[in-house]
Amino acid sequence: MREIPLGAKGTATLRVKPEHLANQFKDAMLPQVLATPVMILVIENAALNAIRAYLEPGESAVGTAVDVRHLAATPVDHQVTAVAEVTKVDGRHIEFNVSARDEKEEIGRGTHRRALIDLARFNEQLAAKAKR
Repeated sequence: MREIPLGAKGTATLRVKPEHLANQFKDAMLPQVLATPVMILVIENAALNAIRAYLEPGESAVGTAVDVRHLAATPVDHQVTAVAEVTKVDGRHIEFNVSARDEKEEIGRGTHRRALIDLARFNEQLAAKAKR
């Protein structure tokens, strides 16, 4: 792993489609708005994009914690853009401030943590666990 600087930023976007809506994704009785887990997906992708350039071949980073508030509803066909900024690096653990917006307003805000992993070792451990 190369040194990840504080303040490194990444973004990710998603055009909201019917399959991203709470009433399709979770429960039909919910309104036709972006589901919170989908917003979190965009936020996590922004965080990964913030550090992607600093990863060595064979490395990745997995999410370990998400603490976000979903502040506003987003209907279908709107674009969501998430931004993540590195706020702390402690060994293999990285912390981010994160936010998400649609065309009208901020829809989410919080923090996120990721841990750097060696993909080969991670996959070996996963395969061993699957055999148990």
